[in-house]
Amino acid sequence: MASKPKPAPVEAEEEEAEGAVAAPPKKRFGLPSMKVLLMGGAALLVVLGGGGGAYFMFFKGPKAEAKAAPPPKPVVFVDLPEVLVNLSSAGSDRTQYLKAKVVLELVDQAMVTQVQPVMPRVMDAFQTYLRELRASDLDGSAGLYRLKEELTRRVNVAIAPGKVNAVLFKEMIVQ
Repeated sequence: MASKPKPAPVEAEEEEAEGAVAAPPKKRFGLPSMKVLLMGGAALLVVLGGGGGAYFMFFKGPKAEAKAAPPPKPVVFVDLPEVLVNLSSAGSDRTQYLKAKVVLELVDQAMVTQVQPVMPRVMDAFQTYLRELRASDLDGSAGLYRLKEELTRRVNVAIAPGKVNAVLFKEMIVQ
């Protein structure tokens, strides 16, 4: 005789239904997620960066005993003749004078031979610039700094292609 299949108990069906709902989704074993890739890439960069930094600090750094800096060359100072000019006095009856003793700072002794022949040109540049100044242009350290920078620029133009490091003031009197 043919046997009839027994109907499944109701309890078994309920367990299957609950198991299907409560079962966690299956994990993919294909490509990793974008988050994992980014975190792994960042970790790899940190490790490589730290290793590279350690290599350059400890193994490729400058050797103090092998790379000693050469001693600086001594600079040469050239005194210019004393400059005495009357300052521009627009609208004022009182004449003011500027007396200055100036020194040029040169790179080396060879520059002295380049500056000496053009000294009249340098003094002319000084005279023409200083005569146009007002006493208020020389007020404070900012005024003297601007004067120093402008005189250095004018000297460099006058002795081109040579170059001076700086124009230094030994004495500056406004009377």
